Amino acid sequence: MSTLRTAVVGNPDNRRVGLLTAAAAALGLPAPRVVPWLDVLTGVAEFGEGEIVRIDSPGEDAEVTRLLRGQAEPVDMYRVEGTRPWYEGFTAALDGLHKRIAAAGAVALADPEETAIAFDKARCNAMLAERGVSVPRAYPGVHDFASLCESQAEHGWTHVFVKIRHGSSASGVIELRAGNRAFATTSTELHLTRDGYELYNSLKVRHYRRQRDLEMLVDRLSLDGLHVEEAVHKIYLNGQQTDLRLVTVGGKVTHAVGRSSDLPITNLHLGGRRREVEEFRQQLGEDRWHTVIELAERTAACFPKSHCLGIDVLSDHTKDYVGEVNAYGDLLPNLLGLPGTLGEGVDTYTAQLRSLLETHV
Repeated sequence: MSTLRTAVVGNPDNRRVGLLTAAAAALGLPAPRVVPWLDVLTGVAEFGEGEIVRIDSPGEDAEVTRLLRGQAEPVDMYRVEGTRPWYEGFTAALDGLHKRIAAAGAVALADPEETAIAFDKARCNAMLAERGVSVPRAYPGVHDFASLCESQAEHGWTHVFVKIRHGSSASGVIELRAGNRAFATTSTELHLTRDGYELYNSLKVRHYRRQRDLEMLVDRLSLDGLHVEEAVHKIYLNGQQTDLRLVTVGGKVTHAVGRSSDLPITNLHLGGRRREVEEFRQQLGEDRWHTVIELAERTAACFPKSHCLGIDVLSDHTKDYVGEVNAYGDLLPNLLGLPGTLGEGVDTYTAQLRSLLETHV
């Protein structure tokens, strides 16, 4: 009887690799062969003919980050800046990695171009809009604080999200309310130094009200490129703003979880709390819930070569929008999948292996 021969490109000590290995053991499958990102970046990674290769996040490793950025000096992992060179290094590494996988006769569970789009917020928003997927309205042409103010005057917007174009995990995200009493909500810490200022990621969400602070935040973030979009007034569950993360495997939704917060930024690592998806479903009603599922699956269809995606859906009182597409959006420990799907009763990693058993064995 044949079985899966899998490999995972990842950082060996990362919890993502550990969860995938545990899922394989639970299904009685051989452990995936781990190919370190460091081996990829130093040119010694190898793959076997017929191997099925999952490419996982290169994040949470300082040396991998340093190499992707092309820096000679060590990387401060808490600094916000540096996402543009990271993205350029990452996409170049992906291209080389996929060529090496194909040359070995192995099969990759992703596509370098699709992954590159998912990591480019402006490009992803534009592509989905062109294909008829509902997304928040974007404001192109914002490249610093001055042009942000000009865009505000031109379009009359009062409430937007300013994002680093290639950021992740809410790094550098600013919820900005404009007007005479403008203020920003962000996880970015503005740290003044003798020579100027620096931006750091923080687990504490902060509020900035002085125009000079807003200007420093936006201008420094703009060095890595900006994506600005209209804020969606998200629905409330028990008095908290709530959005939804859905995971697709093979183009179908398998897992979903609500994320709620007193703040407009709902990321779980920033104090957001998980909500049972049934609460969200009851709030929307069955007809609209099925519309949300269909929206996520239409989004996944725009990434046909990506085996697994994390898709963020933002719902207001009348409409649903795709906020972001995450190439590595399946890190949701202990979240069991939806009834009637490949994820029923299991986590996201087990659902993916179940899918591969159906299609590759």
